[in-house]
Formats: sequence, C-alpha cells, structure tokens
Amino acid sequence: MTLKSALQDVRETTLAAVSGLLAKLAYLASLRRQEGGYLHWGVSLVHGQPSCDRALKEAHGEVLSRVLRTPLSALVEDLHHSSEDSGKTAKAYVEGMHEQIGDLLPLQQDAASARHLNSVLVALSSLEKDQEGATPSTS
Repeated sequence: MTLKSALQDVRETTLAAVSGLLAKLAYLASLRRQEGGYLHWGVSLVHGQPSCDRALKEAHGEVLSRVLRTPLSALVEDLHHSSEDSGKTAKAYVEGMHEQIGDLLPLQQDAASARHLNSVLVALSSLEKDQEGATPSTS
C-alpha cells in the first residue's frame, strides 16, 4: 500500500468528493477554525494535525487561485452546479459566499486576492440577478 502525503490525500480524496470549484472553496473555508488552522478529523487522524493544517491551507490557496483564474462564464456554470448540490438557488448560494468572503480566503491572503474574489462574487451575483429578471422570448 502506498502512502499519500496529506496534501495528496486532501486533493485526491477529500476534494474529489466535492462537486464544483465554488463548492470546494466554500467547503475548505468551513474547515477553518477561528483560532487558525483547519479541522478535518480524518486527515488529522491519518496524517497528524500539523500536516493536516499545512495540507488544507495549501489546498485552500490552490482552490482560491483556480477560482480567480477561471473565466466568469465557466464560474456561472460552476455556480449553478454547486448551488444545485447545496439545495440553494444560485443567487442565494453566491450571496451566502459573498457574506462570508473573509472565511473564503486562506489566512494571510494578500489584499489583491481579496479584492479579486470580491469582484468575482459581485459579478456572479449581478449575472444571477440579470438572469432572474430576464423574461423568456416569445418569438
């Protein structure tokens, strides 16, 4: 049996079970503790708490980077997929993410990434509002 590193375990097992890039970001944010570090009983049990913290922090940063590099058109599709799995409307899902923007950022994230993520979430919310207000064509 080959042993995986904590980061491999997080990428290949934990995050592979979460559908959608935005859902992965929200999930990693939910594992972060107020006092710092992350709490995931399975990863910490297998790899120890220090390795668990490092792996989840790195994965959190990777997922955030992927979100910030993804075109808005792809994020709109991802938003619908992520929100569907959560049982919320896309509008409610993105607004909930925006309300928790501080949690969505890994600790010690730079201000530029915070502004960029804010812009992405505002754009997604705006696109959802526009979509909601659009009426289907009758022609």
